[in-house]
Amino acid sequence: MRYGYFDDDAREYVVTTPHTPYPWINYLGSEKFFSLVSHQAGGYSFYRDAKMRRLTRYRYNNIPADAGGRYLYVHDEGDVWTPSWLPVKADLDHFEARHGLGYSRITGSRGGLTVDTLFFVPLGEDAEIQRVTVTNDTDAEKTVTLFSFVEFCLWNAQDDQTNYQRNLSIGEVEIEQEGPHGSAIYHRTEYRERRDHYAVFGVNTPADGFDTDRDTFVGQYNGLGEAAVPRSGVSANSVASGWYPIGSHSVKLTLAPGESRDLVYTLGYVENPDEEKWADDDHQLINRQRAHDLLGRFATAEQADAAFDALRAHWTGLLSTYSVRSTDEKLDRMVNVWNQYQCMVTFNMSRSASFFETGIGRGMGFRDSNQDLLGFVHLIPERARERIIDIASTQFADGSAYHQYQPLTKRGNNDIGSGFNDDPLWLIAGVAAYVKETGDFSILDEPVPFDNEPGSEVPLFEHLTRSFEFTVENRGPHGLPLIGRADWNDCLNLNCFSTTPGESFQTTENQAGGAAESVFIAAQFVLYGQQYADLAARRGLADVSSRAEELVEEMRTAVLKDGWDGQWFLRAYDYYGTPVGTDADPEGKIWIEPQGFATMAGIGLESGAAEQALDSVGELLATDHGMVLQYPAYTTYQVQLGEVSTYPPGYKENGGIFCHNNPWVIIGETVLGRGDRAFDYYKRITPAYREDISEVHKLEPYVYAQMIAGKEAVRHGEAKNSWLTGTAAWNFVAVSQHLLGVRTDYDGLVVDPQIGPDVPTFTVTRVARGATYEISVTNSGAQGSRGALVVDGTPIEGNTVPYAAPGSTVRVEVTL
Repeated sequence: MRYGYFDDDAREYVVTTPHTPYPWINYLGSEKFFSLVSHQAGGYSFYRDAKMRRLTRYRYNNIPADAGGRYLYVHDEGDVWTPSWLPVKADLDHFEARHGLGYSRITGSRGGLTVDTLFFVPLGEDAEIQRVTVTNDTDAEKTVTLFSFVEFCLWNAQDDQTNYQRNLSIGEVEIEQEGPHGSAIYHRTEYRERRDHYAVFGVNTPADGFDTDRDTFVGQYNGLGEAAVPRSGVSANSVASGWYPIGSHSVKLTLAPGESRDLVYTLGYVENPDEEKWADDDHQLINRQRAHDLLGRFATAEQADAAFDALRAHWTGLLSTYSVRSTDEKLDRMVNVWNQYQCMVTFNMSRSASFFETGIGRGMGFRDSNQDLLGFVHLIPERARERIIDIASTQFADGSAYHQYQPLTKRGNNDIGSGFNDDPLWLIAGVAAYVKETGDFSILDEPVPFDNEPGSEVPLFEHLTRSFEFTVENRGPHGLPLIGRADWNDCLNLNCFSTTPGESFQTTENQAGGAAESVFIAAQFVLYGQQYADLAARRGLADVSSRAEELVEEMRTAVLKDGWDGQWFLRAYDYYGTPVGTDADPEGKIWIEPQGFATMAGIGLESGAAEQALDSVGELLATDHGMVLQYPAYTTYQVQLGEVSTYPPGYKENGGIFCHNNPWVIIGETVLGRGDRAFDYYKRITPAYREDISEVHKLEPYVYAQMIAGKEAVRHGEAKNSWLTGTAAWNFVAVSQHLLGVRTDYDGLVVDPQIGPDVPTFTVTRVARGATYEISVTNSGAQGSRGALVVDGTPIEGNTVPYAAPGSTVRVEVTL
């Protein structure tokens, strides 16, 4: 069943009931200030770093799941309700939540009153705007009071949830009832000491009252749904001193029949230079000037509307880089809007802050962020360039890297450390994608340090060389790469042997002396080692390129000799040299990762091994809800394999549908010329095609989930962990570059569609290197057929369209 619908013209998903199977969320902001907002106004805000600069508090594992957010209570002659339904849960006459690109709009009606709230983060601002319109739908005058609510976090989100003996004594606020642009509350906890920043929550009208103490606002033993102040109808004017600081303004409105009134609430982050922290010599009053400037930029509804219009125009421009028109509306909406939008979010968030990731456990991932670049680089290449430099700066001189780094400091995360042996090669993938998109070879000469140590800078190309050589220097007895702590699959820990409850498989001291090897990294080396060789050749380093190609061929041979099990590729060799992922095993016979990646890399194309491997995937791993990670799932703990076997069968890495790796098989099928299979697999995990089974899928029907429960799970088809997943970038690569078949290369645009007969005609518009390419495809869907190209009326050989001059338009006709 459905809980809403796609409004394709508005580029929105419209939730028509508050009772979705799980909170369905959106992300606001794409620069420095970010907010998560659910369809029930839940969520939280932060500046740059979800751990170190958290503005508002959110509690995970709560009951209900979506408890806490930015709420607006309505007191209408004793009737108290919230237009977001939560937290009061009073029945609404009408409810609608519209999630758009960087904004959400929640509308609720009750008792003849409609309250519409638009949430967005304006471009270039460190603030969330809540533009509220209150309308009297009756034929009589109405007097109502609105009570806003946000709960401030004490900045460090981890410490905020743990160090209560200190935190309950440090909360501080300042209240400005008669400011230059209305009323404002300033959250200044720890500002008196080392912090140079504060939060401001203002409304663009003189408030009738305020509250800054949560216990006063909510009332003893109450929850947010029965908060005392909104039920009383009058603010208590409480001043927080320690305990739990909040921001709440009460605004009383008298509305004539049919009248509407607008309000603008601003939640902002402000930094002051040390020499400008205070407004007085005694250091008692914070310097509010920058906050006043911020509030002044949104002092009217018209100013807020202008900022919102600029945000929408910004996204229109971004999405014009790649779009498709076809007979399949689900395909169009995913490619044109939602998949690219999710790629922006994953680029900004990595795997740090969602309704499943708390924002305190992980920062930016080395592996994750390089992969996220693959789906983002065409949108804002200059930001991709900056990100590449940040990532490479966390690499060590031996070519290994911190697995994660903190976005605020850009320093490596020592809590996790390094030792994930797939990490280095992903840097080659990210850099190659950037250079192909932009033609900016100068990035390869950019000085980049190791471990962010000043004085250690070398050209970025040297970092790629260290990545390549790290794999060369860390091979096992079969000539395959050593796996280290893990490869792409963090839960395949072949050197751990953990028997201690609660011990981390990823950070515990690994066993020494083993020779655990990864067939996945071997396939990765073949693919990205060749890309390294290509870059070397284009730098005029013929000897380097030739040697790299020889080593790639060695690895290709090693995979076919010792990484092949007869019907599919092995997954690995364990600590003792025993194969993992072999038909001889009763469980974990076949794993998805090497099948897809080896085929992407072209391993086994001539011998038929690639085709056999993907046939085995279709037979053993494919389900109606996607392809499971391995089969059969493990039913007992396998100490020599690590965390993978700790999950119940069918979940996460133990036989779950880990959507991130499904696109590798999809791309592999296009390599084999089997576009019909590729598109079929694509539709099984793509959310727009799963909308009709939302009661099974449970999560948002507009963005990918990391995991869908596998065929051996109790609830097969149920998704978990939406938004922040490498599935976003990889599935955009799969659909845009391989199914629709339009991708940038060094010398031109490759046009090679493989989508099967379900989409007989389509047109792709692609902007690349300043020129616009209109690519019209007539598709027979015949298996194995490749497109014949006519460029501006002239047939060409091959599938590469040379880059045209910036500003020009090139028309390409493709016939399969």
